Amino acid sequence: MTTRPRPATAAAHDGTLPQNEVFPQVDDAFAQDGTEGEEYSPERAVRYAGVLSVRSSGGHAQAPPGVDADEYRLALLEDTYEVVAGLELVTAALVLDPPDQPDAEALTWPGTPIVREPALPGAFAALHALGATEAALIAPDAPDLPPLLLGKLFRALGHAPAAACQSAGGGLVALAARLPLASWLADALTGTDLDDPDALTRLRAAAPRPGQIPQGPSWHRLRVPADVGLLDPRLEGWESTRALLEGRPVF
Repeated sequence: MTTRPRPATAAAHDGTLPQNEVFPQVDDAFAQDGTEGEEYSPERAVRYAGVLSVRSSGGHAQAPPGVDADEYRLALLEDTYEVVAGLELVTAALVLDPPDQPDAEALTWPGTPIVREPALPGAFAALHALGATEAALIAPDAPDLPPLLLGKLFRALGHAPAAACQSAGGGLVALAARLPLASWLADALTGTDLDDPDALTRLRAAAPRPGQIPQGPSWHRLRVPADVGLLDPRLEGWESTRALLEGRPVF
């Protein structure tokens, strides 16, 4: 597992589409964001993507037998962070709760913004305070997440105030939104996290009209030991998780 210089804290803050359908193109430079009288310019977007290392309703991913739980958690987190850090024109961030997680911070590149927030609305608000006009929050247990799927979420924000990547096992892999959050979305996210099996249903129920949270292709998360079978050793990436599992009967 890679250990990097500990970064300085940049900020301290105590309608469904078919699964494989591409989000629609944005034809205009401006798109309505669901708030009457307001216009949104995707061409001027400042994008952040924060990987969550937070308490959640589902708890930490369960390690396979014989694999240290903390090492497994950190390997998944590091690989998920590396996916985000590799995105072009997107600033990678780390969202922490509890706030003191030096082992998680040590996985990031120097200068990575560190947000200390216990809930999704606060994390989005903290990223907005850093200058983001669009942000995605990503679950920490998707080490082989294709970067293209995150790109599709940001692209969808050109015509909707939020966009979601659902997890094949329930809940969400990632949620992207324009910032600041629409009030209905901020309210709906209070008490909701990415692990809730009905997270997308809850958020859509709170929207003022259909089509406010389009859904792109789904992906998987590694939440129980059997989920390591979803990893494809032929695909590049997820190096820390691969190194931890190599040579073990579970892999």
